Parts: sequence; structure tokens; C-alpha cells
Amino acid sequence: MTNLGTASVAALRQYVRAAESIGADTSELFTKAGLDPAILDSDEGRINGDQFQQFILLLCELTNNPILGLETGDFVQPGSYSVLGYITMSCVTLGEAVARIAPFEKLVGDMGTTALAMDKDSIKLIWNCNYNDPVVRPQVIDNVFASWINYARWLADDETASPTHVRLMRQSPGSELEQAYLNRWNCPVQFGADVDSISLKKELLETRLRQPDPMLRKTLEAHALTQLASLDTDTDLTSQVKQSIQQQLMHGITRQDMVADDLGITSRTLQRKLSQEGVSYQKLLDEVRQKMAEDYLLNSDLSIPDIALRLGYSETTSFHRKFKTVAGKTPGEFRAPKASG
Repeated sequence: MTNLGTASVAALRQYVRAAESIGADTSELFTKAGLDPAILDSDEGRINGDQFQQFILLLCELTNNPILGLETGDFVQPGSYSVLGYITMSCVTLGEAVARIAPFEKLVGDMGTTALAMDKDSIKLIWNCNYNDPVVRPQVIDNVFASWINYARWLADDETASPTHVRLMRQSPGSELEQAYLNRWNCPVQFGADVDSISLKKELLETRLRQPDPMLRKTLEAHALTQLASLDTDTDLTSQVKQSIQQQLMHGITRQDMVADDLGITSRTLQRKLSQEGVSYQKLLDEVRQKMAEDYLLNSDLSIPDIALRLGYSETTSFHRKFKTVAGKTPGEFRAPKASG
């Protein structure tokens, strides 16, 4: 059975607000899902992911609404994203806010993970849902996308801002209900797609937000990293180190001491614990760098020197040499099939 992890109370509140807006009695839903309604009074509380999925399933059955997820997106608030919501509020541009989703989305819950793919004119956000109930899964994906779009419009103070395209793996709810998606998102929506994704024009990501505060953002991110560390106590050290390395590499930083700080331990302790697991910091750094390099080469139009810089290489030649040793091809040769396709 898949472990669905946990979800923040903030995520639960959004569904509760939506249910109460249509006069639904949520007390019975709480009881059947094994949840205490008093949890709603907790700002940083977490609930079991299986219970959250059960709560959503019960709400789906109660409302018998094929587009429940889409409509619950109307009830998103900054607080719906826990501290991530306040981090994004303090960003300078919409693109900066979007870049904060993947590193910090676990604070909202373990409902799924976000990946970014870039091309010349647009950026694609791909969301992989962890929830497996066939009734719940499409509604959760609809909720996530609808919430993102509504929240982005609020952040940018632009109600007309829209994606260029949304692709959903779920089957169409029927031609009449499809209109509800078009009315809300104002862009083509493809059902029965092979991936759940939102595409945005890069120029939209340059939109300045209403209340940027870089100093506050740094403070909030430090708090968020502490929260993440406490959530990750049940994951193995290697995974935590790789995740931290990836976050650092987004800023071109490769320092072991900063990764150790993220994990709340000293650099020497990190070195000793990794040694006990039979790996070194350099080996994990190399693995994460290689994966990110391949992602950049295949999914972005960044120049090879830019990629080398982003991955913390002081010289492009060092990047070339390391990449070829691992992949058996130079970065240019690795990217070539895309260029010719």
C-alpha cells in the first residue's frame, strides 16, 4: 500500500470551506474519516494522508459533483499553502514564486510533487499526484491546478492572467461541464492527456507581485527549511542530503557546510554519517549535478556555459569533462538529438 504521508491542516481547511459554502455538514465527514474537527484550530498541524484522502472521497460522495476539485480551487487563500503561501507573497515576480513550489511543497502536504520543464517561450509545471483512489485523484489534481491559477492571479493582481494550456490525465466530465474549466482558466484544456501539466508564457512569469519583500522571504525560507527538516526525520540521510544539494544548486552553491546547516548538523557530523552509509558528499553532489545537468540540457534552452554556472562549476571545461566521464557524451552531444528533432 502506498504511504500517503501527511497533509497540512491548511490544505484540509480549503475543502472544509468549500463544503460549508454549499451547506454540507462536515461533522459526519470528520467522524467517518477518523479526524477530530478541533484540528482546524491548529496553524501548523498535520493530518494523516490516508485520512485526508478518505475525507475528500466522502466529500465527493456527499456532493456527487464531477468537478468538485475545480470548484474547491475557488476557496484558495495564502494560508492554504502554509508558510509556502507567505514565501510566495514576498517574492518579487511570479516566476520567483513559481520556483519556490517544488522545494517547499511538502510543507503543504505529500499529495504530489512538481517538476518544471522549460523551452524557448514557455515553462511547464508538471504535477505528479500521489493519491491513488480513482475517485479522489482527478479531483485533487483539479483542485491543485485551479488553486494555483487563482492564487497566481491574486499574487499578480491580474484576474485576466491565464495559462497558455492545461493538460489533464482525467477523462472529460462531459462537454457541458468542460465549459466550467474554460470559464475559469480561459485557455485550452486537454482531457485524457499523458501528463497533468500547466503551461505558462515566460513573459507572464516576469509579472511583478503586489508586495515583494526579499528580506522577509529569506526569513520565511529559513523557517520553512527548519519545518522541512522536522518533516524529513523519517527519510534516510542520503535522500535528505540530495534534496538539500538540489536546493543549493538552484543558486549555484555546492558547499557541504551549507547542506549540513540545512540538516541541523555540523559538517563533520554529516561527513561521518555519510561515511557510515558508505557514500561521500562528493558522490552525492556528482549524482545530483548530473541529473540536473541532463534535465537542463533536455528541457531548457539555457546555454551550456549558463548550465555549468548554475551547477556551481567555476569553468565550463570542468563541466564538459565531468559530464562526458559519466554520460559518455559531451553536453552538446547529449543535447543534439533534441536540436535535430
